[in-house]
Amino acid sequence: MTSTLSAAVGRNGYYIASAWTVVAAGYGSAGVAILLATVSVVEFVASPLAGLAADRFDRRRLNIAADLGRFAILLATACTLLYRDAFLTLCLSAALFSICDRVALTASQAMIPLVTGGAELAASNSIISFIMQFGSLGAALLAGSLLGGHSPALTFMVLALLFLLSAGSLSWMRPGRLPQGVRTAKGLAPNMDRHLLGLFAANALLYGGAVLVTVMGSSFVFEEQHGTAADFGHLEAAWSAGSVLGAAVLVRLTRAASGPILHLMLLASTALALMSLITVRAPWTLIVFAELGFSYNLGRVSIEVTLQSRMPDNVLGRAKGVMHSLAVALGLVIFSIAGVMGESVFPSSDSAWCSSSAFLH
Repeated sequence: MTSTLSAAVGRNGYYIASAWTVVAAGYGSAGVAILLATVSVVEFVASPLAGLAADRFDRRRLNIAADLGRFAILLATACTLLYRDAFLTLCLSAALFSICDRVALTASQAMIPLVTGGAELAASNSIISFIMQFGSLGAALLAGSLLGGHSPALTFMVLALLFLLSAGSLSWMRPGRLPQGVRTAKGLAPNMDRHLLGLFAANALLYGGAVLVTVMGSSFVFEEQHGTAADFGHLEAAWSAGSVLGAAVLVRLTRAASGPILHLMLLASTALALMSLITVRAPWTLIVFAELGFSYNLGRVSIEVTLQSRMPDNVLGRAKGVMHSLAVALGLVIFSIAGVMGESVFPSSDSAWCSSSAFLH
């Protein structure tokens, strides 16, 4: 639990700090889109490989190695920001960070069925997600306070220590035995069927909504709302608070509605919330971002539970890798649109156009 919480604070804090630093350096939403497109390209390639590694090697040790890698990368980023251009530094940092990050996330999530040892998957994933989103809430508040009164270098140094704490916590954990066949895992993808592809499509659309928030969030506050780093932190905190609520109600809602119906409802609410940003102003934007976080996390964890219940343990890592690669492919399309539009339209208009197009298709 300590590892999950500290890694969540560090991971989300890293991306929040990176996005704000790029905008503050004068690169706007186009700069954030390029930064996150770099992450997406790397993740698109690395996700299937990370899934294969999670199915082949000890997942706990793999996670520890990835945490130590993230710790080293953030320290190097903090030192480099003192002397080099922020945009180029963060693009390189994000590319390296995303490799370690993908390995850590895939390995840790594939460990859930082993660690819980037969407990109800919905309840187990709900608890893990609750901790992760509580960490995201802490990351938003921590990053907002650090960026508001200190240099970005100090922010990245503080965040680096959280990954060291995560690695240390994992070193004391002893998960259940690896599933038979993990050591001999072959191929980058599991066998596909219609239901699995539908699950992957729902995940990709939910991921696309989160990408819109990430790409446009900092510019929405800085340029359209004329806000500060603290205001940006408040919106991120609202997203995280909604995500925490989504994790809390997961078990009840998954029993009340079937997976496909629940996923469709969440996709529709996400599209409507993004389109509402054209007319909504502070403080009502906090409610919109909270709803976006609620829909995203509830849908994401529901999809995660469905995937874990359908896939054997010895192919779970690869299934997650392929699912994330497909989601990242949609994210790259969104990054491209944001990069082309740049500063020619308001961030809220860009978000509304992308969300309505995705939902209608």
